[in-house]
Amino acid sequence: MTKISIIYYSATGNLHKMAAAMAEGAAETGAEVRVRRVGELAPPEAIAQNPRWVDHLAWAEEHVEQAALDDLDWADGIALGSPTRFGLPAAQLKNFLDQTGGLWYQDRLVNKVVTAFTSASTGHGGLESTVLAMLNTAYHWGSVVLPLGYTDPSVKETGNPYGTSFVSRKGSAPDEPTLATARHQGRRLVAVAGAVAALGNGEPG
Repeated sequence: MTKISIIYYSATGNLHKMAAAMAEGAAETGAEVRVRRVGELAPPEAIAQNPRWVDHLAWAEEHVEQAALDDLDWADGIALGSPTRFGLPAAQLKNFLDQTGGLWYQDRLVNKVVTAFTSASTGHGGLESTVLAMLNTAYHWGSVVLPLGYTDPSVKETGNPYGTSFVSRKGSAPDEPTLATARHQGRRLVAVAGAVAALGNGEPG
């Protein structure tokens, strides 16, 4: 059974919805899936200014397990998700990725398949650059970087071959085309990660 970890940061819930859809797609293929959120770093006073942030954080702390390094070590395939922050992933996700030095040093992340997804509030808010920035880490790990590509009709509608993305205008939640693309990306991750694992996932070189 292919093992998939979906590790994300979500402030108001959009990235969580996309992660959940990706998990649905992965699970449809028979994969074992972990959905994990990274820890919140923002100060309480900043969170308090946005009721959606307050509500989602309270819900997530009760319902979604926090990511651990073992979730990376365990997986054959990894999906990383973050909203854009000036064209870069959020500090919360970056903080988690910065803790992977020990796994990197031991070659524990070599040949794992890694893909990414994101959301922004504007069409030119850094969707592509945020996906690319998340995947820069995977290059250093020695992982196999998996683009979404135009590999499904849903991607032709949503239009981003780098990874599932959504433009959340006025705080809107991910629409069905976006969730369909996320489900496809989950299935694609399982297919490729399973094939790589069959060749000897985790072996250096």
